[in-house]
Amino acid sequence: MRRALCGAVAALGVTVVVAGCGGSSTGGSSGASSSASATASSKLSGTINVFAAASLTEAFTTLGKQFEAAHPGVKVVFNFGASSTLAQQINQGAPADVFASASTKNMAQVMSAGGAKSSTPFVKNVMEIATPPSNPAQVSAVNDLAKSSVKVALCQVQVPCGATAEKVFTNAKITVKPVTEEADVKSVLSKVELGEVDAGVVYVTDVRSAGSKVKGITIPTDVNASTTYPIATLTDSHNTRTAQAFVDYVLSSAGEAVLTADGFAQP
Repeated sequence: MRRALCGAVAALGVTVVVAGCGGSSTGGSSGASSSASATASSKLSGTINVFAAASLTEAFTTLGKQFEAAHPGVKVVFNFGASSTLAQQINQGAPADVFASASTKNMAQVMSAGGAKSSTPFVKNVMEIATPPSNPAQVSAVNDLAKSSVKVALCQVQVPCGATAEKVFTNAKITVKPVTEEADVKSVLSKVELGEVDAGVVYVTDVRSAGSKVKGITIPTDVNASTTYPIATLTDSHNTRTAQAFVDYVLSSAGEAVLTADGFAQP
């Protein structure tokens, strides 16, 4: 994950050289012309469509802005959602250049269909219980979610956050019957924030991003579960060079810093 975004550094470096040579109409013009050619050949451009897991919304929005700032003329358009849904969309031909999944399973579905040649794991995430700030049901442990009096929201089981929550319940040897099953983790979080449920099982990163809108209840390590996030440039990308540069940026030390600040862990 500590690979530098060489394209961005090179582009910025060349720009400085060109600015320094600008205005010279004598012998230095040859060097300026050469530098300008190098800039043109290394400059990224165009739009890329990044399909990313809903739990990456905050971190990837920040990374997208940073990437655009480093590459004027580039636009990053995000499609955030459940990884299972995104994988299905990609396999059905939706125009996408990059896929960042919250599950290796959903990435494998894209790769087996020829949508990507390879992928790289870049972060992992663990589960946490979110309750409204007042915690009306007095939830204090994962076992409380099995109580019939506690209204629980979960992700649908085919969605990574739902599948990972199921692993938590299996580890804790409990059965949880949710009052609602949502399409993605942000929808679960919204139910909690609105006070429509007593608790929801989401990622640690989602509790952090919600701030004072929810209260987080830590799940003990011995029963908690994690999911690994892979990222890939897609085979049918119409802007492969820029797409790969974005992937490289996510995997760089700058990308790692943003993701770590949002609560993601090393894969």
